[in-house]
Amino acid sequence: MFHKLDDRTYASPQIEVADVAEAKALGVGLIVNNRPEGESADQTPGDAIEAAARAAGIAYVAIPVTHAGFSASQLNALRTAMDAAGAAPVLAYCRSGTRSTLLWALTEAQAGRSPSAIAAAAAQAGYDVSPIRAQIDMLAAQSR
Repeated sequence: MFHKLDDRTYASPQIEVADVAEAKALGVGLIVNNRPEGESADQTPGDAIEAAARAAGIAYVAIPVTHAGFSASQLNALRTAMDAAGAAPVLAYCRSGTRSTLLWALTEAQAGRSPSAIAAAAAQAGYDVSPIRAQIDMLAAQSR
């Protein structure tokens, strides 16, 4: 269920409270919720995931991403949260894992990672970054 994007980052479709134990077993130190609350009737509320994460000793942050796109504040929030997690693995989730992957990809590009390496890592995990490839290229170029 968790798709490995790189050595320390996983993306996932919506997780349940019980999935926090699997995250803990993988050594995850931070769970990032990229779903807006109330996006769908079947979604597990973020506060339930947060409570389970904190009970397991895992940090939690909500950085909701709507279908309107991505903002600089979301990229900065993810980078800050990942930096605070240190070397611990990070699990980001949304409805399908796609928005989490795209936010990760933009953040990686902003940090100077190669766009082709980002695209390859996302594809290996089963995600397609082509809808935002121009933004990835732009952010990577700006980081140089």
